[in-house]
Amino acid sequence: MGRTCTLKGNPLSLEGPELKVGDAAPDAVVRTNLVTDGKLSDGFGKARIYSVVPSLDTPVCAEQTRRFYKEVANLPNVDFYTISFDLPVAMARFCGAEGIDTAKFKTLSDAKHGDFGKKYGTYIPDHRINSRAVFVVGADNKIKYAEYVPEVANHPNYDAVVAVAKEIAK
Repeated sequence: MGRTCTLKGNPLSLEGPELKVGDAAPDAVVRTNLVTDGKLSDGFGKARIYSVVPSLDTPVCAEQTRRFYKEVANLPNVDFYTISFDLPVAMARFCGAEGIDTAKFKTLSDAKHGDFGKKYGTYIPDHRINSRAVFVVGADNKIKYAEYVPEVANHPNYDAVVAVAKEIAK
């Protein structure tokens, strides 16, 4: 068996590489709205955070998104993205209900292509979702922080992510 994570203790296979600090951040095709594809490379040249969640309709994913919005949305020179397999309309509905400004705090859907998950090593093919992970990428397109949360139902290390984000925001 290759790389795995667990969901409530049950092992799940992951597809794709395990990215590490210092690796170049891969490009990927994602949906920016219901009909438009975009590329992560559209944001290259800027520091960014990719917060990867299975679905915003689950409590841990919703809390992860809300918490990062409170702690990093106003950092200068850092773009923030939540990436999930949710459809763009569901992501927009969540952000609207939560008062999240999507001009500053963007959502990207991996639902059509699964390209992000496959290139960032978060794709769970048996369930067609992404595992929980966070990547902080510098303006040089190098990964500065990579966390694959081993248990999908657990939270990431918020303090570590925020510390790295503040460092690259300088």
